[in-house]
Amino acid sequence: SDLSMQQALVSETLKGIRRTVGTAQVGKQPFYTQQVQTMIRALPGNLQGFRDRALLLFGFAGGFRRSELARLVVEDILREKDGLVVTLRRSKTDQEGQGRKVALPYGSNPETCPVRAYRDWIETAGIEQGAVFREIDRYGRLAAQALHKDSVGLIVKRAAALIGLDAAVYAG
Repeated sequence: SDLSMQQALVSETLKGIRRTVGTAQVGKQPFYTQQVQTMIRALPGNLQGFRDRALLLFGFAGGFRRSELARLVVEDILREKDGLVVTLRRSKTDQEGQGRKVALPYGSNPETCPVRAYRDWIETAGIEQGAVFREIDRYGRLAAQALHKDSVGLIVKRAAALIGLDAAVYAG
């Protein structure tokens, strides 16, 4: 059928993307897996915690820039049996503007799996379209608008501070 052919194609595309792109890490001071795991565990079990967990794991696993995370929309994230394929529409490093695809496979540890964290976040928040990572007001209410890229950096700093790291040396 067309669908199984499409799935096979996407599965092969995922493998190809992983081979060619791999996972890059960008930032001021890199986080190490252990630190990310500790940060994830320290996050609260509320809506903000779900968002921050998904944001941190997406950023860490995909090597996304703050602006790329802030611009992500549900429509650009394809769920596959092997994980997610994220299409980035435009970025600082993509002057022609054709975008790039990033494969996020399921993680072996459910606690730090970016795919599961994404699913948990959008299901908990009830997000069906539009901005993936959104503002949450001080009363815990979800906004329709996307986080600002500077907010992404602040979330990373806040999570670093939660586990006793010097927030000043970490950025988005």
